[in-house]
Amino acid sequence: MDVKYPIGKLQVPETVTLNDIQKWLEDISTYTERLRNEVASLTDEELSKTYREGSWTVRQLVHHIADSQLNMYQRLKLALTDDNPKVPEFIQDEWAELPDSKLPVDSSLKILEGINEHVIALGNSLTEKQLTRVFTHQVNGEISVGTKIAKLSWHEEHHLAHIKIALSK
Repeated sequence: MDVKYPIGKLQVPETVTLNDIQKWLEDISTYTERLRNEVASLTDEELSKTYREGSWTVRQLVHHIADSQLNMYQRLKLALTDDNPKVPEFIQDEWAELPDSKLPVDSSLKILEGINEHVIALGNSLTEKQLTRVFTHQVNGEISVGTKIAKLSWHEEHHLAHIKIALSK
């Protein structure tokens, strides 16, 4: 197993369908509860574990998941409401070092719970045409709504796998 990508790299079908969206939304709908079950009762020592040399701690991962999902959710809404908006890079390594990354993980679980609720509501209302709406990322170029929902789901599972690896050490 590649510890950096324990569930593999993001793979998005060439044409994303509403059926694909429903599968990803199912994963997103249970995610916060599954993450909470892994991290809610951890000690500071356990929250300080890493999944590989030089990686973020479990605490930083939980906060990063909320930060990143917040950014992706905003981009999703922009793509649905603006004509190909331009979005800045999210410098995740710097965000992970800001003082709020030391807060109790419950603060980010609460944020994530709300974001995922919003993503599910948006995702369930999408049309085939909306799946192809796009935004342009400053670094990664043009990204469609369908791809962004795939990434929202994959990203959560990706870091949940990291957390499980760290806690198994």
